[in-house]
Amino acid sequence: MTDIYFEMNYGKLYESVEDGIATKWRYIGKEGTVSHLFIKRDILIDKEESGLYDIITPYGYGGPVIEEVKTSKNELVAAFNKEFGKYCKEQNIVSEFVRFHPLFNNGEDFSAIYDSDYIRDTVGTNLKDCDDPVQFEFSKRCRKNIRQAVNKGISWRVTKSPDQIDGFIELYYSTMDRNKADDYYYFDIEYFSNCLNWFKDNLLYVEAIFEGKTIAGGLYFVCNKTIHIHLSGTLPEYLYLSPAYILRYAAALWGKENGCEMIHHGGGRSNDRDDSLYVFKKQFGIHTSFKFYVGKKIWNKERYEQLVAITNTTTNSTFFPAYRERK
Repeated sequence: MTDIYFEMNYGKLYESVEDGIATKWRYIGKEGTVSHLFIKRDILIDKEESGLYDIITPYGYGGPVIEEVKTSKNELVAAFNKEFGKYCKEQNIVSEFVRFHPLFNNGEDFSAIYDSDYIRDTVGTNLKDCDDPVQFEFSKRCRKNIRQAVNKGISWRVTKSPDQIDGFIELYYSTMDRNKADDYYYFDIEYFSNCLNWFKDNLLYVEAIFEGKTIAGGLYFVCNKTIHIHLSGTLPEYLYLSPAYILRYAAALWGKENGCEMIHHGGGRSNDRDDSLYVFKKQFGIHTSFKFYVGKKIWNKERYEQLVAITNTTTNSTFFPAYRERK
């Protein structure tokens, strides 16, 4: 497993979310090997199937990733482009939107064939290159907030490969309700069951505990010495205790003790450097960041322009694919 985001079952987690079918396509040739996980979606016209499709990266990060280079990277990428283009033509795939993986730098690897845009930085906590990552990576203010939370009586529990995550689901839905989150982020019970069934050995459940009660929780993925911060939730009546700081503090301590090398926190909700979520995350990685790129590709220009005309959108739209833009 190179990373959780490139696993077929990870794609399957998001089939209902993206209303499509997870597919893993692989190019194997004299130049090397590239694998590509995506979700193939029907393109509906007036709510009717059109026989056309587009593809998108499952929630989070992914995109095509080089598994092996035999000749040169440029030759391999060119060969992938040619063969995947044939596949897309055969499958009536019109366009593709990719969220490249910041830790794998595959946005740069495939920049010659995708219209790639730098979106924002993501945040990491380097556990490998320092004896005390909390002292090295956490901001002074962050460390103060952690001390204050501990002094108020918050403790923590870290469970690797949990048997059940019912308590976390309650915390997560509570947070989504409070934030008036988009339906896209309201993962259903089947989603969480599949997380447990398919990725139990990769799950890390972190709890912040106050007066014997779990008041906040984080559900993270552990893969190849990297902890991916995935989902979290806090009971609203305990926000004043700042338990979110304890969750990431506990993850850093556990990760360092268990041989992990990096925590990837992701980025903000927007591209703004002052984005509140990004500012919060940056407190846990003041020295470590990664570039996040997205890629756009029109595999069938004629069909793309037809869809834009039918949906009364425009090819100049910043939204991609333009024909899916909501009016």
